[in-house]
Amino acid sequence: MSSEVNELSRALTAADAALAGGAVAAGDRPSRGEITRVLAELRAALFPRELGVAADGDAAVAAHLTAALAGLREQIRRCTVLFAAERPGEGLAPDQVDRVTNAFAAELPAIRTLIEGDIAAAFAGDPAARSRSEILHGYPGVRAMIDHRMAHLLYTLSVPLLPRIASEAAHSATGIDIHPGATIGERFFIDHGTGVVIGETAIIGSGVRLYQGVTLGSKSFPKGEDGNLVKGQPRHPIIEDDVVIYSGATVLGRITVGRGSTIGGNVWLTKSVPAGSQLSQARVRTDELAAEGSGI
Repeated sequence: MSSEVNELSRALTAADAALAGGAVAAGDRPSRGEITRVLAELRAALFPRELGVAADGDAAVAAHLTAALAGLREQIRRCTVLFAAERPGEGLAPDQVDRVTNAFAAELPAIRTLIEGDIAAAFAGDPAARSRSEILHGYPGVRAMIDHRMAHLLYTLSVPLLPRIASEAAHSATGIDIHPGATIGERFFIDHGTGVVIGETAIIGSGVRLYQGVTLGSKSFPKGEDGNLVKGQPRHPIIEDDVVIYSGATVLGRITVGRGSTIGGNVWLTKSVPAGSQLSQARVRTDELAAEGSGI
């Protein structure tokens, strides 16, 4: 058995070595577990009294920030090394890691402000919400947005790999799949949340509310002359301010849902609609069915 295992090991090692990133040492590869820990530390730093340690004050926040930023800096470095091995000449330069980490840290107060707006939107939009603490600790949509707002900042800072790993950690924890490239405005609320999908180039305004199972997706995937998919082109919806999209609705393509519109449950939308639109599914008619079954 040992000889068979050795042979399998050699085959797997050879396959791994053939990959562009296969030559990267284990200590230079990102760790999903460590990234998950860093996100938890950052959440604790953002909300030290509620998600952090029992102690209050600057010292407690400093402790979380010190641990979180050290871990974040290291994971950014590792992601940069691995990405450079696979895509030479692209992504961050190694000497940019400290600058990017510091730029991320400087925006944490602004992220806290955005999340407070998300919490307020949840309280205003859900009659079942009884307290701020209930929302912060128990609402998957708010948890997903805390992680998304951090992942999106890293994405805008051109950090490779890590934003997507962070967003997938949130996806696993909440059932809400938000690409880190999606741009989301203030006071955003996802109620219930399970099955929500928001694509990379989606743009969402302020005061928007989504319910479970909503998809903001791409209608098609354009290909270049070489036959490969074109990366990064706008292909997801623009949702303007104060739009409500109910459960199971699917909004596809680079279309615009006008300000203050309401999209009913299970609606399939592939064309732009003006401000103030009210869309719902067509009613199923049964009044014209004859007794003999004609029309069925």
